[in-house]
Amino acid sequence: MNPVASLVPSDLRQRWPSARAPRPIVILGAGGIVHDAHLPAYRALGLEVAGIFDLDASRARATAQRWGIPRACASLEEALALPGALFDLALPPGALFETVAQLPRGSFALLQKPLGLDLADATRIRGACRERGITAAQNFQLRFSPAMLALADALERGLLGRLVELEVHVNCRMPWELWPFMQGLERMEIALHSIHYLDAIRALLGEPRAVMARTVKHPDAPALASSRTTAILDYADDVRCALSINHHHKHGPKHQSSSLRVEGTRGAAVLTLGVNLDYPRGRPDALEIALEGSQEWQEVPLVGNWFPDAFRGPMSSLQRVASGEDTALPTSVEDAWHTMALVEALYTSDSTGGTPLPRDPAPRAGGVA
Repeated sequence: MNPVASLVPSDLRQRWPSARAPRPIVILGAGGIVHDAHLPAYRALGLEVAGIFDLDASRARATAQRWGIPRACASLEEALALPGALFDLALPPGALFETVAQLPRGSFALLQKPLGLDLADATRIRGACRERGITAAQNFQLRFSPAMLALADALERGLLGRLVELEVHVNCRMPWELWPFMQGLERMEIALHSIHYLDAIRALLGEPRAVMARTVKHPDAPALASSRTTAILDYADDVRCALSINHHHKHGPKHQSSSLRVEGTRGAAVLTLGVNLDYPRGRPDALEIALEGSQEWQEVPLVGNWFPDAFRGPMSSLQRVASGEDTALPTSVEDAWHTMALVEALYTSDSTGGTPLPRDPAPRAGGVA
């Protein structure tokens, strides 16, 4: 084979196009993710943030001062009344429905993941959006990271052939203490972390036909519902899709891992998700691709990382729909409902348990020989 033909193209897509006439943004919620990802991404895009509201008024004022936001709103009603605004709901899942139900009719909104506490809550939120004519996107930003966009582009061009293998492996130390609200949730790891991978997998492989899962606690985090997960997604008789997630590796960086690996009939790719390896500071993402006929791996130069660069994508896609430049919304609430259905199926699998081992009908006396 001509070695030139096996080279990975240098023009793989890594950015979602920006809106030509974006609307001003009003952010509801001023937690850590807003500082770490939302506001840096919006500043990089040159987007106007017209106001911010938080139940903790002092936190909203501090955020406004730090980022030069002209208005720290004293109430939700004040924030929702700002004219022409697009709303960014950076809220815990339990607060989404009541807030969406108060958004102005016909408005545009970006909702923090997950889409509520469970599938029933997601259905209520979706129903409120439909009833009020709200165009809403879910902030599933992993789909929009430079590495994931490049991987999706490579797949769309047929460079890797048909996907037959997808594996997510995370072995890291996640500082769950940064999010105290998680301690009171009945569902945690799958619903708040692995949901990112599940949504990205849906974008690459579509809907699985069945799932199997076990999500468990860890002695170091007894207040969390769970923080480690093993899952299998069943797509076809020749497709393997699995997730192995451990957030409690505390033995140094040598054997840490945070990767998404895919193999197709014509090539393979490994994506490193650097943010998990030293959260929230993170390490650089990476994407390596090996194509058919070559055992050489080529690293794709990336223009940014999952955090904060991927947060440009969901907002840009929503802004473009709001301005009429696009009609399709990749992470619409309608699509996000199906990611929540996948999460629900995994929790159902976890609750029903595995298959017990068969009993020995004729055990040997005195134990195993």
